Amino acid sequence: MPKMKSKRALLKRIKVTKSGKIMRHHAYVSHIMRHKSTKQKRHLMKTTVVSNSDVKRIKYLIQK
Repeated sequence: MPKMKSKRALLKRIKVTKSGKIMRHHAYVSHIMRHKSTKQKRHLMKTTVVSNSDVKRIKYLIQK
C-alpha cells in the first residue's frame, strides 16, 4: 500500500511550532470589518493555538 499523502491545503493554513503546537489563523477577518471594533480586528490578526479536541485529527491529516 502506498504512503499516505499529507493534505497540502491544510499545510498551507497552519504552522507547527518547534514545541509541537499547531498554530492557526482566526476566522471573520476577510470582510464586513466596519462594525468590528479596532480591538477585535487587532486580536483577529494574531494567530492562535488549535484546540485540544482538534489536534489529533489535524496531526493525522498533516502526517507525511
